[in-house]
Amino acid sequence: MARLLMGDAEWAFFGLFIVAIRGSGGRPASNHRLVQDGIFWTARTDAQWCDLPEAFGKWSSVYRQFRCLTLAGLWEL
Repeated sequence: MARLLMGDAEWAFFGLFIVAIRGSGGRPASNHRLVQDGIFWTARTDAQWCDLPEAFGKWSSVYRQFRCLTLAGLWEL
């Protein structure tokens, strides 16, 4: 699974957007990088959210973060 995780250079790029978009309200994500790795793992493997390995945290929490980032327009080109 390690080959599916972000490298430091990738995180340096994406991390700035993630932290900037993260809104207030609710409990803060404990590890933004781990959540982002979970989002990318799901996209790369084409797996269902509920099949996300527990190493990334609760699938529902990772999905909720994904949804928040989607609504903020992060994934638009």
